[in-house]
Amino acid sequence: MLRQRLIVVIVAIPIIFAVTAYGQWLFALMIVAFLTLAASEYGPLFRRSGQRPAAPLVIAGVAGMSIARYLWSFDHSPLILAALLLAAMTWHLVDYERGAELSATDFAITVTGILYLGWIGSYLISLRQVPDGKWWVLLALPTIMLSDGGAYFAGSNFGRHPMTPRLSPKKTWEGYLFGVVTGGVSGAGLAALWHLGAGPASMVTAGRGLALGLLIGAVAPLGDLGISMLKRQAHTKDTGTLVPGHGGALDRTDSWLWAGVLAYYFVTFFTS
Repeated sequence: MLRQRLIVVIVAIPIIFAVTAYGQWLFALMIVAFLTLAASEYGPLFRRSGQRPAAPLVIAGVAGMSIARYLWSFDHSPLILAALLLAAMTWHLVDYERGAELSATDFAITVTGILYLGWIGSYLISLRQVPDGKWWVLLALPTIMLSDGGAYFAGSNFGRHPMTPRLSPKKTWEGYLFGVVTGGVSGAGLAALWHLGAGPASMVTAGRGLALGLLIGAVAPLGDLGISMLKRQAHTKDTGTLVPGHGGALDRTDSWLWAGVLAYYFVTFFTS
């Protein structure tokens, strides 16, 4: 498993670098595609445990919200959210009339999928659009990948104290702390390197990279645990088989989504 994870990281980082460096539209296309794949796994995940979320609406809503974020940033977001909520409510009212017994719960699951994957996921697109966005993306995403890898390595080899026995029994405090340290070191190292490409006036510095790396390493794993919670309820190990050693697209959105949110607000704090 560790070998597969390392191979994925080694392959993924150059791809992320190339797509991110090429331009905003190609990066946005990659994120839209990945979020849509994750959304396509979301509905079937809950159907395994008897719920009936509106899978087509989740997919369309996530794709639509992420495309809208690229085109208009946060403009029109209230209108889009209101329209999606109305559509979800209508869907589940009709489904209840057709015999669904848990439509209120299904409605909540549908809305959560749209918001979590569509709204939160789109922050990766927003991050690419900030000043020096290319470099911030190339700092945030590799940092969370390296932090995750460090946590997995340390937890597998040195972990003794379970962190979340019910949600993810293999996660340990030793692995978590090593992941935080790995995030800080990776963030500082990558930021120092990217500062050379971004130029002397860039906000991407080793000090800020260290701070962001520690923040991502400390907070983003909550996303991993959140997806684990969903999978535990559905009695399944992985949401799919897209990425060897990692599971499906939804499995991989876990900490990446929050890395995007944390990085976006970290950057806007310093640039506002």
